[in-house]
Amino acid sequence: MSDWIKAARLRTLPLSLSGIIMGSFIAKWRLWGEGGTWDWKIFALALLVTLLYQVLSNYANDYGDGVKGTDAKRIGEAEARAVASGKITAKQMKNAVILFSVLSFVATVALLYLAFIPDFMNEFYIFIGLGVASILAAIGYTVGKKPYGYMGLGDVFVFIFFGLVSVCGSYFLFTKTFSWDMLLPGAAVGMMSMAVLNLNNMRDIESDRLSGKNSLALRMGFRNAMIYEMVLLQFPLILILIFLAMNGFIQSKQYYVFIVMILLLPLAKLRRKIMEVKEPKELDPFLKQVGIITFIMAVLTAFGLNFFS
Repeated sequence: MSDWIKAARLRTLPLSLSGIIMGSFIAKWRLWGEGGTWDWKIFALALLVTLLYQVLSNYANDYGDGVKGTDAKRIGEAEARAVASGKITAKQMKNAVILFSVLSFVATVALLYLAFIPDFMNEFYIFIGLGVASILAAIGYTVGKKPYGYMGLGDVFVFIFFGLVSVCGSYFLFTKTFSWDMLLPGAAVGMMSMAVLNLNNMRDIESDRLSGKNSLALRMGFRNAMIYEMVLLQFPLILILIFLAMNGFIQSKQYYVFIVMILLLPLAKLRRKIMEVKEPKELDPFLKQVGIITFIMAVLTAFGLNFFS
């Protein structure tokens, strides 16, 4: 059982929850202002679905990289990869991927049934499609003849699914509406998620080169990937600030809502430490740190909107 828990890579879970927290509690704040209702059961199911997607993704990545031999010479966390180390067989991991695909789909249908049935049938079918796409994206990063992670497209998919779909989709579950300003917090979470992926790919740049995994970091080279990382970590709080300003909190002088901006200093310190790294293997501890900061960013934004506004 401990090997399965390790393969689930629990340190990635806070990052996956960030988009749901961000979108759900922005919806709660907006519905409260409009006299609407917010269903905690939808929130709980959305968290469950996201956790299942994340574990599915981690198992699929372990399986895909394991059977391709990509994990064989990796450093840091990859030393504990289950299939590559032989702790879990490829067949067992494949079965786990199938099981979690089914569980993810069933949980998705339950969530969408609660959110949309019976009054929003069109939205129900559209979100079923998004759910299937999310499951396929979770698997397709490393699994298959042409996994998109091996073509340098991982950053794009992470931005879309961890950022825009997670934040805007969870917001829609409650409000049944799409608001253009939601693209700002969606992009903020998406960029932080891309920062985690880029750190991971920078750490593994040499082993990926040997195995033929052409990640974006490998295509750019370590130096340019580091510049890219700094950009990804610079803009999310700016996007959150713009979102809050667009919703009138500066004009109304509700400055407590901007509590999320206390992350400016920790993020600046984190960027400086990452820039000081010379060896790719030294990047491994920062993956967890960026994920936790992303989670805190979502929680503080939610807290500021719902308790200070």
